[in-house]
Amino acid sequence: MEDINKTVGDNIDNKNNPKKGPINFFIGSLTSFLLFISFYIISNKIAIYFALHKPSNSSEIVQNISSSINTLIIGLSFLLTFSFGFIGIGLFIVFVRSFYVNKT
Repeated sequence: MEDINKTVGDNIDNKNNPKKGPINFFIGSLTSFLLFISFYIISNKIAIYFALHKPSNSSEIVQNISSSINTLIIGLSFLLTFSFGFIGIGLFIVFVRSFYVNKT
């Protein structure tokens, strides 16, 4: 009885979630690459801004904290940037691979 319910549940899930095709992979890859390019430009501008506007406080502790926060912001912006780049590469590889996989 559980096998029948499991099969029926799988059929319902398949109707709600159609299979992804090569077009979906290509559009996802293209979107990810466009986000990569835009965030790369933004990350460069953030890095240049913080390089030109150094923290200038009289307290050494405040200056160290400010410098650490600036480094954290720059690092996270580039992490976001290259995450989108690697996702785009991965989706493009899946797009190319989808032409070589046998359809069953």
